Amino acid sequence: MSTQMINDLISMLSEDQVETNDEALYDASADRYKKYAKAMNKLDVPAPIAIVYPLSKEDISAILKYCNENNINVIPRSGKTGTEGGLENWKETSLVVDGSRMNNIIKIDSYNMQATVQTGVKLQTLEDELRKIGYTTGHSPQSKPVAQFGGLVATRSIGQFSTLYGAIEDMVVGLEAVFPDGHISKIKNVPRRSGGPDIRHIVIGNEGALCYVSEVTVKIFKFSPENTTFHGYLLDDVETGIKILREVMVNGYRPSVARVYSEEDARQHFEHFYKEKCVLIFTSEGPKGIVEATNHGIEEAVKKFESGIVEKVNPSEIETWFNNLNWDQSRIDREIQDMLDKKTHDGFTTEISADWENVVHIYNNVINRIRNEFDRADDLTMLGGHSSHSYLNGTNMYFVYNYEINCEPEEELMTYHHPIHEIIIEETIKMGGSMCHHHGIGKYRSEWTKDEHGSAYYMLEKLKEAFDPNGIMNHGTIFPQPNEIKKYIRNK
Repeated sequence: MSTQMINDLISMLSEDQVETNDEALYDASADRYKKYAKAMNKLDVPAPIAIVYPLSKEDISAILKYCNENNINVIPRSGKTGTEGGLENWKETSLVVDGSRMNNIIKIDSYNMQATVQTGVKLQTLEDELRKIGYTTGHSPQSKPVAQFGGLVATRSIGQFSTLYGAIEDMVVGLEAVFPDGHISKIKNVPRRSGGPDIRHIVIGNEGALCYVSEVTVKIFKFSPENTTFHGYLLDDVETGIKILREVMVNGYRPSVARVYSEEDARQHFEHFYKEKCVLIFTSEGPKGIVEATNHGIEEAVKKFESGIVEKVNPSEIETWFNNLNWDQSRIDREIQDMLDKKTHDGFTTEISADWENVVHIYNNVINRIRNEFDRADDLTMLGGHSSHSYLNGTNMYFVYNYEINCEPEEELMTYHHPIHEIIIEETIKMGGSMCHHHGIGKYRSEWTKDEHGSAYYMLEKLKEAFDPNGIMNHGTIFPQPNEIKKYIRNK
């Protein structure tokens, strides 16, 4: 099958578009979720048969149609920055379809305030072009230097300035996607319409489990960096920070950055000034008048809860930290090397969302359960969290945990991450929150997909049946597969 499949793909595309190198296939068999095991050459999942690089939507259509007719699992890939196992391969016969060579900026339309790009355009590439003419995407995840638009849309990405600009679903104007039967759907670019359900959301966040994103049009915004201001405060506790975030949001202000860090999480970001306290930060940006009004709103909110404020931080400290927050490929490589040298995992996260009433309860319950119930708690070198994306009716919480790795590489995730992950998810769903704020479900949260959606899972399930009846799109992602969960997760 594999030889015939490769020959068929070369005939359909070209030899240059079909990669069968063993090292490349090993790398493609899992994403950053298993970076330690991967770096130690201990991955325990099958390698794909090949990686193909389409150059057009027609290429994608031909590839998907071929795979659909021959029952070949397709793993869409764009940017390789996924963190939840969405790129991991659970099928013996799989094909990775990498959109990175579809990297043309099709149009920057500053009059209509939108830009259209192919799936493989890096976010940083578009942002650099926009900055030259005084505009921005407003989208700035830490993966900005390497993330590509197809992946950003497919995983329902969010950026560090989301409180002002929104998440990727707020930015997408229109898009193009290819379905397993080869059908190409183009959703036109309009500011709004009431032509039935918003069909963009069949594609946004589908994680490659329904279709392949081939083109995206996003909003762009005017950029006024000269007006940006930074605010920082040391706090007694997380709850005070959450109350201040809520006060700012419900009063109608929209800082571009609004965050509160627990003491332990603050230590790894702000060690030079945090003084073993929680840290609250804000950034305001945009036209001068809006920035001034936002700054006033922040100051009023802080004043209201001043009994929980320890001291104000020099704004330059916040600015310096934020200017060094993003990571590129070299930083990813250094992180992996540090992990190998020190046998530690730094910065594993599980992000959730909840309403204002319950988010602090979830945070406290999770921290207490991990400290008291997790049987490897002595190996933890950090356990904390931060809120970094707020809304009118609630906020998110990033749980962050570091640990010494005292097990075999292939056992690391099931020994440490997964038990912690499970506690966080249980406590969040129990309190009515969402188990996945923006990293997606991937494969390693799929066993809780039905719990996450409850009676609404019916709608999600019907989308899979309608658009991917043969089940060839990213097997195991979003939609639970009990046999593979048992094989690759629960039996470890």
